[in-house]
Amino acid sequence: MTSLSPALPLRAVIGLDDRLPRLAESALIMIDFQNTYRTGVMALDGAEPALTAAAGLLRRARAAGTPVVHVVNDGGEGTPYDIRARIGAISEEVAPVDGEPVVVKTFPDAFHATDLVTVLTRLGFAPGGGRDLVLVGFMTHMCVAFTAQGAFRLGYRPTVVASATATRPLAAPDGTVLPAAALQAAALTTVTDLFGLVAPTPGALPA
Repeated sequence: MTSLSPALPLRAVIGLDDRLPRLAESALIMIDFQNTYRTGVMALDGAEPALTAAAGLLRRARAAGTPVVHVVNDGGEGTPYDIRARIGAISEEVAPVDGEPVVVKTFPDAFHATDLVTVLTRLGFAPGGGRDLVLVGFMTHMCVAFTAQGAFRLGYRPTVVASATATRPLAAPDGTVLPAAALQAAALTTVTDLFGLVAPTPGALPA
């Protein structure tokens, strides 16, 4: 039986840097840590440990003086993403404190049709300069991956912290069920092929 060898990532082909960023020199983007992902129809596999990891990273970022930006998805009144209701609110464990901006989005890419670039620029992280953004949140295959792509497109250098993200099982086009762990791995692999880096845990990021 022939074993498969991994292809060379596009990042390596075009010579992009693969060093993990220092947290103190980055901006932390907290993506969609909303209550809807903890219970009910949108509950994610691994949401609770991911939230715990994110809360620890958030405490560390605040202590280091790292700029923190929170992102929420607004699906409108009566949806699981109603930011005016408890279901769509940011979970208390990672809730913003005074001075931390909250960006509202309606598409998976947090940069699309939002003021995220304006907020980051005000914090000293203008696009186009290769500044480091650390991304955590829900869901890995959707808003985290698309925001990483958006950040790359704008000239940022995104890094996703894997243990502080989570997703859910989905049906593949052929009808087979893709477990959450497989979808998580595929999404993170897509990121590392071109758009950014992946740190396995918050502890992997240098201070």
